[in-house]
This record gives sequence, C-alpha cells and structure tokens, in this order.
Amino acid sequence: MSVVSRTHDQSPASAARLLGSVWSPTPAGMRRWALAAVVVNALITVTGAAVRLTGSGLGCPTWPQCTPDSFVPVPHDDHAPINMAIEFGNRLVTFLVLAVAVAAFVAAWRLTPRRDSLVRLAALQPLGVILQAVWGGVVVHTLLNPVTVSVHFLLSIGMIAAAYALYARSGEGDGPVRLAVRREIRALSFVLVAAMFVLIVLGVVVTGTGPHSGDEIATRFAFDIETVTRLHSDAVWVTLGLTFALLVAVHVTDAPATVRRALLVLLALELAQGVVGVVQYALAVPAVLVELHVLGAALNWIATLRVVFVMRERAPGDGPEVDQDRVRSAAV
Repeated sequence: MSVVSRTHDQSPASAARLLGSVWSPTPAGMRRWALAAVVVNALITVTGAAVRLTGSGLGCPTWPQCTPDSFVPVPHDDHAPINMAIEFGNRLVTFLVLAVAVAAFVAAWRLTPRRDSLVRLAALQPLGVILQAVWGGVVVHTLLNPVTVSVHFLLSIGMIAAAYALYARSGEGDGPVRLAVRREIRALSFVLVAAMFVLIVLGVVVTGTGPHSGDEIATRFAFDIETVTRLHSDAVWVTLGLTFALLVAVHVTDAPATVRRALLVLLALELAQGVVGVVQYALAVPAVLVELHVLGAALNWIATLRVVFVMRERAPGDGPEVDQDRVRSAAV
C-alpha cells in the first residue's frame, strides 16, 4: 500500500476518533479539549495583535462582511490585498476557536458522570467567542477606537482565564478542597493574579497610546507615553516582587515541588518578558518585538493562573473546603 493510500485510510479513522472524543469523552479527553481551548484563545490573542501591528485593522472595513458587498476579501481601492488577507485570516481563526469551544462544551455535557461545574465553565467558551465576534464588529465600526480595541484584548484575557479554569477543574474532582500551602500563601497568590491583571491592563494602555494603531485613521489615547510606560514598569516590579515573595514563602514552608516549579516557570517568563519590554522600548517598539511581547503577556497570564490552581487539590465527591492549617493544628 502506498503512503498516499495509507494516509487516505487513516484520515477517516482520525476523524472518527476526534468525533468520539467529543461525543463519548473520557476524563482525559475532556481535559485535552480544555487545553485546546487555552491554546486557541492564546493563539487568537496573538493573531489579533498581528492584525494591528501590520496596519491591517481595517483590512476588512465592514462587519460581518469583509467589504460592503462580500463576506470574503475582494479587490478594494482603499486597502492592500495583504492587509485584507491578514484581517480576514484573523476572522477565520475565530471559527477555529468556536469549533474548539463547541467541542469542549459538548464533551463536558456528554461526560459520564456529568459534572455541572465543568458544563458551566465550558458554556463560557462558545458564549465568549460570540461576544468577542460581536465586539470585533464594534471595533471595526468605531474605526479602531483605542477603548474598543483595548476591551477586545481584555475579553481575550478573560477567555483564557475561563479556558484555563476549565482545564484545571477537569483534572480534579468536585470534592473538598485541600490546600497544598498555608492559607496566607494562597491568599497572596490571588494578590499576584490581581497584580498581573493590572500589569496587563497598563500594558494595553501603553499600546493604545503608542504607535501601531492598526490603521492610519485610528485614534490613540491622549496620555503621555512616558508616564504610562513608567506606570507599566512600576507594575512589573510589583508583580516580580510578589512572585519572589511567594517563592521564598513556599520554600521556607516546604510546599510541594509542583508549587515551587510553577512559581519558577512564572518567574522565568516574567524575566523574559521584562527583557523583551526593555529591548522593544529601546528600539522604538518594532512590530516583531511587540508581537513577541503580546505572546509573552498571554503566557505570563496562563502561568499566573497555574500558580493559583496548583496550590490546591480536590478529590472526587462533594464537600466543603478543607483548611489544611486547621487540619495540621488538630493533628498536633
């Protein structure tokens, strides 16, 4: 049998397995769909940034059509074909995100036994994609107003958070929460999440104030670029300080190795992101480095969420949260 024949024979089998993982999911299959949701949501965050950085924000000047008389790119006097292709390509990625979102929801619904906590989290995926698509139309109709563009990015950050929560919850049960670290340490991890979110918001403000608006006619925030950049830098130091404080805390309290590794990965990503930020500022924010910085923001956000979830575990069943500090005190 030739290679072509074998490939042709394997394609229906692969498609059947893929459909089976949705319609008759195993817990492991459910978790893989949740991970796929994390990946595609991070992907469209990066491709969306590429649209802006290549000046293709209005490559498709209308919504939901690409042009007033066509849903697909057609020759248009005001926009170069490459810009239209880039913007339309990002719209096509939305369908990939939607397909994964629907698959994750169906898998959660069909999982046996069904877990309502997963169904609720999975439902956020297709709903979020629809919201993002509609908001994308708002972005186009407001001619890339920096407020609407910023909200578009932050909605993607929210979608990544929902997808990661689904991924984490699909790998644990619905029983009592057992903390792997002291209560105070986990509380500090939530402060870290808040600090990372503020850092991302300030980064969005810097982006909306600087160059790379997505199109020549797009407006910018009327902030002083040096002031907002300084605020963003201050938030970087706060986030780094919180991460280092958590690393010290988990070390002196002999927390599980998984927690220490998660924090080390986060610290490494933060440092790498800091280097990219400094270099891009020194080089007058070239588009390639800005794109890398957006990818870094998504990865840092995911790594921060991971820190919170690895600080606990949940067994199968139902029950209240277990405070490990009290358990240890009672044992003594």
